Amino acid sequence: MTPPQRSRRYPKQEPLPEPPKAGEQTGTPKKNPERLYVITGATDGGRAELDLVTLIVARADPPPSVPPEQAALLRLCTAPLSVAELSAYLNLPFSAMTVLITEMITAELVQVRAPIVRQALPDRSLLEAVMHGLQKL
Repeated sequence: MTPPQRSRRYPKQEPLPEPPKAGEQTGTPKKNPERLYVITGATDGGRAELDLVTLIVARADPPPSVPPEQAALLRLCTAPLSVAELSAYLNLPFSAMTVLITEMITAELVQVRAPIVRQALPDRSLLEAVMHGLQKL
């Protein structure tokens, strides 16, 4: 009896991706500028002075008349969140977020809080109490 003849299987070569043509985008998809204009609307007023670490808190539940982006922002802001976190969660650039938040501030839907600043030096009395507690052990 002759042993069965086996043939070696080689992995199939996948075709190389074609280079992008002129005017096409590569990499991660970018937001369409027209879509961002629709989201933010025509802004005739100024923007609020917001920083990436400024905390935003919702004042109420989203009313039915707000656009979907503002409703999503209000649902996220039940606890204080920074503008940078909101921008990442909603996948919107910082400039669009500032416009949305400014509109919501004027409509009194959100409240803006300064970031919590920690003291540069710890409280001396706290350190002494810890030191005395450790010495008693």
